Amino acid sequence: RVEITGPTDRKMTVNALNSGAQVWLADFEDATAPTWSNLVQGQANLIDAFERRIDFTSPEGKEYRLRPDAELPTIVVRPRGWHLEERHVQTCHRRGAHAIGGMAAFIPSRRDPAVNEAALAKVAADKNREAGDGFDGSWVAHPDLVPVCRTAFDSVLGDRPNQKDRPVESVEITAEQLLDVAGTEGARTERGLHSAIAVGLRYMEAWLRGHGAVGIFNLMEDVATAEISRSQIWQWVRNDVVLEGGEKVTAELVRRLVSEELSGLRESLGDAAYDAGRWRQAGALFEQVALDGDFADFLTVPGYALLG
Repeated sequence: RVEITGPTDRKMTVNALNSGAQVWLADFEDATAPTWSNLVQGQANLIDAFERRIDFTSPEGKEYRLRPDAELPTIVVRPRGWHLEERHVQTCHRRGAHAIGGMAAFIPSRRDPAVNEAALAKVAADKNREAGDGFDGSWVAHPDLVPVCRTAFDSVLGDRPNQKDRPVESVEITAEQLLDVAGTEGARTERGLHSAIAVGLRYMEAWLRGHGAVGIFNLMEDVATAEISRSQIWQWVRNDVVLEGGEKVTAELVRRLVSEELSGLRESLGDAAYDAGRWRQAGALFEQVALDGDFADFLTVPGYALLG
């Protein structure tokens, strides 16, 4: 029914195993900044998890320990460098495979009731839709979302393990449809450009400090988020996109907005916290991968030299 995913740091390992999900995807790929420490310590944490001796004590003294074996999920390890294309329900079921829904990236808040209520409502709507569409289960990024996801699928599947026997409407998608960018809905706005820069900068700064899964604006983000942000900007600059308000997206505009975003972060964080972070390097790296003439296959490749 429910899979939780996340990096293999010690706290996440304990929390994922205690989440109540049936599967934990231990993610060494998108949710992990590949520092030597993260990768080696992640392997050590998995060994401790398999041998049921893993625990964690926070700097504040809070202790995290494993639940009984019968309550722990199956661990599935996602190594670095393995890339599989996503397929829709019809393809999975035709081949006898389980169809797993998409990630619920909303982060519940234990401090803000309004944020918490909104996140749970959005996840419930998303998982109800997936269960109704014929998926067999789904995955989440936070332990508090496991019960929400399970309830959605239990209400549709009942005692059945999956929906492989359910007829699925045949949908034909052509290459021409996939390439019809002009036919897509939505507008290209200044707000969208600002958002891509704001999220991309925040993620890349955290990634440079060794964090692969990062909470940004009440969403759990991984490296795919930054890839989308910089790819969108690169495409807009190369294709002379004009925003809804009439301004053309240029490299100069992007650099100005990056500078303004960094100035705003310095003001909100304070000089000491800003200087202790990796904001300057994040800004330079983001501009490089979003504006260079050659599109880097992965933004992390030029970033490896800056990790640590």
